[in-house]
Amino acid sequence: MTKTNTPSPKRREEGVAKLTVNPFLDADFYARMRDYTERDAAIIKELKAIAEIRAGNKQPDPRLAPSLQALRDTVKKGLTFAEMLDRIAAGKEKGLWEPWMSTFGIEIRAVNYGAGPRNACLVLDLAANAPAHAMFAKAGIQNWRSLAADDCSVVRSEKATETSPLKVYAVFYLDPAAA
Repeated sequence: MTKTNTPSPKRREEGVAKLTVNPFLDADFYARMRDYTERDAAIIKELKAIAEIRAGNKQPDPRLAPSLQALRDTVKKGLTFAEMLDRIAAGKEKGLWEPWMSTFGIEIRAVNYGAGPRNACLVLDLAANAPAHAMFAKAGIQNWRSLAADDCSVVRSEKATETSPLKVYAVFYLDPAAA
């Protein structure tokens, strides 16, 4: 009689259990894990946890999201990120929005340039080489990807192709439309 490596029904149930809370939200857990895991592998594990949990939708407005505080305090192009967001919401300097956001690893996917609310869809790159990583690292926030995913409205990914790697984004909405 040959022995198989098929797990018992109880083991299969345990393996199927999904995460209910992203463990990477805990900065101490993240630091301990990073002590034993290479950088790229750690980021892959964190992105996998983010994908399983999805977005927390706790504060999808980037002007108020606690996870983006380190960015809001950062000065680029002579303004803080918080001032840039306020100017976008006010509809000022439309032509400067794209370059402003790109320095923070944020892309504007949609925006209302007309009168009224901006209804801007801003996506924060969560990749290993994201421009925002340096700013969060300088502030001492290593688990920023999980924190941003917990605050954002939606987590989106774009499949990898032959010419580009998998891309994962946290989606925030500036000045969302009234319900």
